[in-house]
Amino acid sequence: MDKIPETRTRLHHAAYVTRDQESTRKFYEDVIGFPLIAAWAETETLMGAERSYCHTFFDIGGGECLAFFQFVREEDKPEINAGVPGMHHIALKCDADTQAGIYGRLKAAGFSDTQLFEHGYCRSLYVTDPNGLIVEFTVDHPDIESIIKKRRATAHEDLKRWLGGDHTPNNLLR
Repeated sequence: MDKIPETRTRLHHAAYVTRDQESTRKFYEDVIGFPLIAAWAETETLMGAERSYCHTFFDIGGGECLAFFQFVREEDKPEINAGVPGMHHIALKCDADTQAGIYGRLKAAGFSDTQLFEHGYCRSLYVTDPNGLIVEFTVDHPDIESIIKKRRATAHEDLKRWLGGDHTPNNLLR
Protein backbone atom coordinates (compact mmCIF):
# COMPACT_ATOMS: atom_id res chain seq x y z
CA MET A 1 0.00 0.00 0.00
CA ASP A 2 1.27 3.47 -0.87
CA LYS A 3 1.97 5.91 1.92
CA ILE A 4 -0.22 9.01 1.86
CA PRO A 5 1.99 11.97 0.88
CA GLU A 6 2.60 14.23 3.88
CA THR A 7 1.33 17.24 1.95
CA ARG A 8 -2.13 15.68 1.61
CA THR A 9 -2.96 15.31 5.32
CA ARG A 10 -2.47 17.45 8.42
CA LEU A 11 -4.16 18.03 11.74
CA HIS A 12 -7.60 19.55 11.30
CA HIS A 13 -8.52 19.53 15.00
CA ALA A 14 -8.29 17.60 18.24
CA ALA A 15 -11.62 17.56 20.12
CA TYR A 16 -12.49 17.32 23.80
CA VAL A 17 -15.48 17.82 26.10
CA THR A 18 -15.55 20.81 28.46
CA ARG A 19 -17.86 21.59 31.37
CA ASP A 20 -17.42 25.35 30.90
CA GLN A 21 -16.94 26.93 27.48
CA GLU A 22 -16.27 30.38 28.92
CA SER A 23 -13.42 29.29 31.21
CA THR A 24 -12.07 27.24 28.30
CA ARG A 25 -12.26 30.33 26.06
CA LYS A 26 -10.53 32.52 28.64
CA PHE A 27 -7.72 29.99 29.06
CA TYR A 28 -7.05 29.23 25.38
CA GLU A 29 -7.77 32.68 23.95
CA ASP A 30 -6.92 35.20 26.67
CA VAL A 31 -4.05 33.34 28.38
CA ILE A 32 -2.55 31.03 25.75
CA GLY A 33 -3.31 33.24 22.73
CA PHE A 34 -5.27 30.86 20.48
CA PRO A 35 -8.12 32.93 18.98
CA LEU A 36 -11.68 31.64 19.10
CA ILE A 37 -12.62 31.29 15.44
CA ALA A 38 -15.98 29.50 15.55
CA ALA A 39 -18.78 28.65 17.97
CA TRP A 40 -21.29 26.27 16.41
CA ALA A 41 -24.59 25.71 18.23
CA GLU A 42 -25.87 22.24 17.32
CA THR A 43 -28.76 19.91 18.14
CA GLU A 44 -28.65 16.34 16.89
CA THR A 45 -29.14 12.74 17.90
CA LEU A 46 -26.02 11.46 19.67
CA MET A 47 -25.73 8.23 21.64
CA GLY A 48 -29.46 7.54 21.17
CA ALA A 49 -30.80 10.88 22.44
CA GLU A 50 -31.31 14.36 21.05
CA ARG A 51 -28.61 16.56 22.53
CA SER A 52 -27.82 20.26 22.22
CA TYR A 53 -24.27 21.45 22.47
CA CYS A 54 -21.86 24.21 21.58
CA HIS A 55 -18.78 23.22 19.55
CA THR A 56 -15.97 25.80 19.68
CA PHE A 57 -12.76 25.97 17.64
CA PHE A 58 -9.53 27.73 18.67
CA ASP A 59 -6.87 28.39 16.00
CA ILE A 60 -3.50 26.96 17.09
CA GLY A 61 -1.79 28.05 13.86
CA GLY A 62 -1.43 26.77 10.34
CA GLY A 63 -5.19 26.21 10.01
CA GLU A 64 -5.12 23.63 12.82
CA CYS A 65 -7.45 23.84 15.83
CA LEU A 66 -8.35 22.65 19.30
CA ALA A 67 -12.09 22.01 19.56
CA PHE A 68 -14.36 21.69 22.60
CA PHE A 69 -17.94 20.48 23.16
CA GLN A 70 -20.22 21.66 25.98
CA PHE A 71 -23.63 20.03 26.38
CA VAL A 72 -26.78 21.75 27.65
CA ARG A 73 -28.70 19.18 29.66
CA GLU A 74 -27.74 18.34 33.22
CA GLU A 75 -28.67 14.69 32.66
CA ASP A 76 -25.99 14.47 29.91
CA LYS A 77 -23.20 15.55 32.25
CA PRO A 78 -22.32 12.25 33.99
CA GLU A 79 -22.20 10.49 30.62
CA ILE A 80 -20.36 13.34 28.93
CA ASN A 81 -17.89 13.86 31.76
CA ALA A 82 -17.02 10.16 31.72
CA GLY A 83 -15.69 10.63 28.20
CA VAL A 84 -18.26 10.00 25.53
CA PRO A 85 -16.93 8.03 22.58
CA GLY A 86 -16.83 10.32 19.57
CA MET A 87 -16.45 13.55 21.49
CA HIS A 88 -12.76 12.81 22.17
CA HIS A 89 -11.09 12.33 18.81
CA ILE A 90 -8.41 13.52 16.45
CA ALA A 91 -9.37 14.93 13.06
CA LEU A 92 -6.98 14.94 10.12
CA LYS A 93 -7.58 17.28 7.20
CA CYS A 94 -7.36 15.72 3.76
CA ASP A 95 -8.70 16.19 0.25
CA ALA A 96 -11.71 14.33 -1.16
CA ASP A 97 -9.59 11.82 -3.13
CA THR A 98 -7.58 10.93 -0.02
CA GLN A 99 -10.76 10.53 2.03
CA ALA A 100 -12.30 8.28 -0.63
CA GLY A 101 -9.13 6.17 -0.79
CA ILE A 102 -9.04 5.76 2.98
CA TYR A 103 -12.73 4.85 3.02
CA GLY A 104 -12.19 2.20 0.34
CA ARG A 105 -9.19 0.72 2.15
CA LEU A 106 -11.09 0.64 5.46
CA LYS A 107 -13.99 -1.22 3.86
CA ALA A 108 -11.63 -3.63 2.08
CA ALA A 109 -9.85 -4.30 5.39
CA GLY A 110 -13.13 -5.16 7.10
CA PHE A 111 -13.67 -2.00 9.18
CA SER A 112 -17.46 -1.86 9.32
CA ASP A 113 -17.76 0.87 11.95
CA THR A 114 -16.98 3.70 9.51
CA GLN A 115 -19.36 6.63 9.33
CA LEU A 116 -19.57 9.45 6.79
CA PHE A 117 -21.09 12.62 8.23
CA GLU A 118 -21.95 15.91 6.56
CA HIS A 119 -21.34 18.77 9.01
CA GLY A 120 -22.02 21.46 6.41
CA TYR A 121 -18.68 23.22 6.84
CA CYS A 122 -16.88 19.90 6.25
CA ARG A 123 -17.53 16.26 5.34
CA SER A 124 -16.07 13.73 7.75
CA LEU A 125 -15.21 10.06 7.71
CA TYR A 126 -15.02 8.53 11.20
CA VAL A 127 -13.44 5.23 12.17
CA THR A 128 -12.27 3.67 15.43
CA ASP A 129 -8.71 2.39 15.29
CA PRO A 130 -7.65 -0.92 16.89
CA ASN A 131 -6.75 0.97 20.11
CA GLY A 132 -10.19 2.54 20.49
CA LEU A 133 -9.08 5.98 19.22
CA ILE A 134 -11.65 7.67 17.02
CA VAL A 135 -10.00 9.16 13.95
CA GLU A 136 -11.80 11.62 11.70
CA PHE A 137 -10.67 12.33 8.13
CA THR A 138 -12.07 15.73 7.19
CA VAL A 139 -12.63 17.41 3.83
CA ASP A 140 -13.43 21.10 4.21
CA HIS A 141 -16.30 22.73 2.32
CA PRO A 142 -15.06 24.28 -0.96
CA ASP A 143 -15.94 27.74 0.39
CA ILE A 144 -14.30 27.17 3.81
CA GLU A 145 -12.36 30.44 3.77
CA SER A 146 -15.52 32.56 3.62
CA ILE A 147 -17.24 30.27 6.16
CA ILE A 148 -14.32 30.76 8.57
CA LYS A 149 -14.33 34.52 7.96
CA LYS A 150 -18.06 34.70 8.77
CA ARG A 151 -17.77 32.44 11.86
CA ARG A 152 -14.73 34.31 13.15
CA ALA A 153 -16.65 37.60 12.92
CA THR A 154 -19.48 36.28 15.12
CA ALA A 155 -17.70 33.63 17.25
CA HIS A 156 -17.75 35.64 20.49
CA GLU A 157 -21.37 36.71 20.00
CA ASP A 158 -22.37 33.12 19.14
CA LEU A 159 -20.69 31.74 22.26
CA LYS A 160 -22.18 34.46 24.49
CA ARG A 161 -25.67 33.77 23.07
CA TRP A 162 -25.30 30.03 23.65
CA LEU A 163 -23.93 30.46 27.18
CA GLY A 164 -26.82 32.86 27.86
CA GLY A 165 -29.32 30.06 27.21
CA ASP A 166 -30.18 30.54 23.52
CA HIS A 167 -29.29 27.09 22.15
CA THR A 168 -30.79 27.66 18.71
CA PRO A 169 -28.59 25.90 16.14
CA ASN A 170 -26.58 28.30 13.98
CA ASN A 171 -25.23 25.75 11.52
CA LEU A 172 -27.36 26.50 8.47
CA LEU A 173 -24.94 24.73 6.13
CA ARG A 174 -26.35 21.24 6.63
